Amino acid sequence: MSKPKGKYYWTATVGEKGQIVIPKQARDIFDIKPGDTLMLFGDEERGIAIPPKSSLDQIFGTAFDKNE
Repeated sequence: MSKPKGKYYWTATVGEKGQIVIPKQARDIFDIKPGDTLMLFGDEERGIAIPPKSSLDQIFGTAFDKNE
């Protein structure tokens, strides 16, 4: 079974201090650099999402719609 183009999955282990290491391939694909701040979104039923930085403008635009 081949994976769909542009879709990825990785695993990460949580350390004793609750820290995880983002796999290098993921950091490279999503241009995550040391010192970057990431946002995590959680849903008890669906899990945790860490959106790429490029989508944050869209997320904020939706949350703070100027027409409201």
